[in-house]
Amino acid sequence: MSLVCFVCGKKPSVGCRVSHSMRHTKHRWKPNLQPATVVIDGVVRRVRLCTSCIKAGKIRKA
Repeated sequence: MSLVCFVCGKKPSVGCRVSHSMRHTKHRWKPNLQPATVVIDGVVRRVRLCTSCIKAGKIRKA
């Protein structure tokens, strides 16, 4: 499965890790996705949601 939230579309962001010596190395920050069983248009589906969407109550759990 992809690293994309089903509701908000949040996906990995990219940037540089910067060490104390100011060395830059590429890094990916992944969203905190959790598998959840939700009801979408009366159909029960298993999707991946970020924790901020789950906490905000943007979906109805099955």
